[in-house]
Amino acid sequence: MGSRGFGRRHRRDGGVPTALSKGPAGSFSGRAHRPGGMPTKNGFIQGYNAQAAVDGAHQIIVAHTLTNSPSDQAQLAPLLDAIKANLGKNPDEASADAGYCSQANLRTLIRRRIEGYVATGRQKHGTKAATTKRKLKSGTLVARMSTKLKRAGYRSRYRLRKQIVEPVFGQIKQARGFRQFLLRSIDKVKAEWAMICIAHNLAKLAAAR
Repeated sequence: MGSRGFGRRHRRDGGVPTALSKGPAGSFSGRAHRPGGMPTKNGFIQGYNAQAAVDGAHQIIVAHTLTNSPSDQAQLAPLLDAIKANLGKNPDEASADAGYCSQANLRTLIRRRIEGYVATGRQKHGTKAATTKRKLKSGTLVARMSTKLKRAGYRSRYRLRKQIVEPVFGQIKQARGFRQFLLRSIDKVKAEWAMICIAHNLAKLAAAR
C-alpha cells in the first residue's frame, strides 16, 4: 500500500500504521522475464513493479511482492496476506497511494477490519487531501474514502505515507545504490527483491542496537 498532524486516535492492541507502496520513482529496472518487458504509459520497459509494506514505527519491511504488471491494484490483497502470514495478524490500519484505489480493494480492507487511508487521486503540492477531481458516484466506497480524506485534511493519517514507506525506497535506491536487478526470470527476481528487503531490515536492526 502506498505511502504519504495528525490527531491521536485509538488503535487496537497498540498497533502501528502500515504503509504499502511501490518505489516512488516507479519500477526498478532489470531483465524482464519475457520479450517486450513491462507495459507503461510510455511504452514497454525492461523492469518490474516492486512492492513493499512498511511498519510505521521502525520502517521495517513486513511484506513484499514483485510483478511485471504496471498496475498496483492487484497487489493490495497479496500484500495484506503476506503481512498476516509474517506477523500473525492484520495491521490495524494501512495507508496506500492512488494506484491501489478500487472498490474491490476498499471492500477488502473493510472485510478484514483494517482502517484504510487510500488516496483516490494524486495529491498536488499545497492541497490538503489526496483525492480525485473527477465526479464520483455518491455512496460508493471510493466516494466515501474521498470524503474521509477531505474531512481530515492535513490531519489525515494518509499523510504518514511520506514518512513511512517512501524513505525506505529512497534508502534502498540512494543509500544502498540498488537500481537494477541482476538475475533473469521473474521467480529469480522475486528472490532477489526478497534479499534486498532482508538486507534493509538487517541494516535497520543493526542501527537500532
